[in-house]
Amino acid sequence: MGIPDYPSSRPIELYDKPRFDSLFLQLQPRISELTFANLYLFRHAHLYRLTQIGTSLVVFGCGYSGEEYFLPPLGGDVSNALNFLFSKGHVLYGADDEFRAAYLQGPEFDSIEDRDAFDYVYLRNDLATLSGNRYHKKKNRVNYFASRHSFAVDRYSAGYREETLALLEEWRRIRVGPENRSLELEVTAAAEGLEKAEQLGLEGVVVLVEGRVKAYVLGERMNARTSVCHFEKADPFLDGLYQVVDQEFNRRCFVDCEFVNREQDLGEPSLRKSKLSYQPIELVKKYRFWKSTQK
Repeated sequence: MGIPDYPSSRPIELYDKPRFDSLFLQLQPRISELTFANLYLFRHAHLYRLTQIGTSLVVFGCGYSGEEYFLPPLGGDVSNALNFLFSKGHVLYGADDEFRAAYLQGPEFDSIEDRDAFDYVYLRNDLATLSGNRYHKKKNRVNYFASRHSFAVDRYSAGYREETLALLEEWRRIRVGPENRSLELEVTAAAEGLEKAEQLGLEGVVVLVEGRVKAYVLGERMNARTSVCHFEKADPFLDGLYQVVDQEFNRRCFVDCEFVNREQDLGEPSLRKSKLSYQPIELVKKYRFWKSTQK
């Protein structure tokens, strides 16, 4: 079918941020796709296009495997937008349980759970303190790193941009190969996030070892109670550094938030194991919906 080119369809631009921010402030989204920084930074990876359907703002996209979809319509008459889009044969991606209950009840829809896209949600203070038996192994990794390295932690700023980009490039060189195109696209998005962090409202931390940036995290506020961690990279040869930078992000950033969303695992076994090891309190389910063909 191809991503539709409706008359008002166009790429997402940086000047769209205030409009999206206003809609998200009303919506208080719970899925990690629905932040402006995420949509903007992954606009090339997912071929995002923006259009107006009735009174609703709609984002069309494309998954890493080529599957086309639209995200939950934003604002306005959502039911009207859904009816139009389903009638044209489009598939909805990213409906959570709340959206499903509000708009997608009835036999006229078919759906499937998208387990690889479930978001992992944690208590921020748990990840900031790593206290208790559940986090004993994580705390040991932090202590192991601290006992072997002199390090400092600072908030990310433009002054760290070049060093952090160099770290990201080294991470790409080690991790990215021809078989994992999604990682290449992630690195492209992460690099632009570092370059435009202030414009996009991203905040984070860097960890310096012997004065050099060896790890960083960038995230943003997703809703009134939840932050979201978009990018986390560390020198893979420094054991325990990932645990350190994750803890410091949750200790220093968005401290008024009760929860932190660490996004999905994309079905990668090692990433799923890692995310589960941090003891999520919830997996935010996401569904794909389409119009049923059964009579």
